[in-house]
Amino acid sequence: MSNEQGYQLGENNVVLDTLVRYLVIGPAFYALARPTVTGREHIPSEGSPAIIASNHLSFSDSMIIPLASRRRVSFLGKAEYFQGTGIKGAALRTWMQSFGTIPVERTDARAAAESLHIAERVLAQGGAFGIYPEGTRSRDGRLHRGRTGVARLALSSGAPIIPCALIGTDRLQPPDTKLLRPTKVTVRFGPAIDVAGLSAQFQKAALLRAITDAVTDAIGAMSGQERSGRYASDVNAELDAVERGSAKG
Repeated sequence: MSNEQGYQLGENNVVLDTLVRYLVIGPAFYALARPTVTGREHIPSEGSPAIIASNHLSFSDSMIIPLASRRRVSFLGKAEYFQGTGIKGAALRTWMQSFGTIPVERTDARAAAESLHIAERVLAQGGAFGIYPEGTRSRDGRLHRGRTGVARLALSSGAPIIPCALIGTDRLQPPDTKLLRPTKVTVRFGPAIDVAGLSAQFQKAALLRAITDAVTDAIGAMSGQERSGRYASDVNAELDAVERGSAKG
């Protein structure tokens, strides 16, 4: 089920969303994560478009960023999260919708183009859209090379890119775990990336790469992560291969 096939942007129950986010999930999050949030003043106010570009260490990141930013930040999520049945399925669907998660069929060959289209619609409506330039979670804790989708989105929408650094979310919810663990989380938002300045220096593919690198540089400066210079998907594939080899041995 893609966004175009049954989920309209802005489809939500405002009262229910507020209850879930601020009375159910919010207090539990603050109790477990004891977050320190800085740079919130860099985020445009509600009703103004913004691209929140963050490092990605944990499944919980898409929950933490909206709570820390105090804005509804839409992320793309697997369509199967919205297709469950019974009480459990309804609870997961409500949870996802309360944080602005938009379902997409990632196995669809048109997923990349559709994702950009969905993000542009969110921003055109004055919303905030969250994106992980690395493309997937970092399993080794390093900050990996950014994909240029964030740059394409900024250029097509005109929305500012606000870099965000998450620290400690991999301890709050380690990879491949479902339960949150008490720890200390830090969320840092930085000034908007100077897309106009870069546009005056670069063109076409070079501009996309320059914007993307500026985003990851800003994230890295705030997170303090080691940089790999490689794509996260490649690194994660190697880690998977090592794990499979160890299991066989």
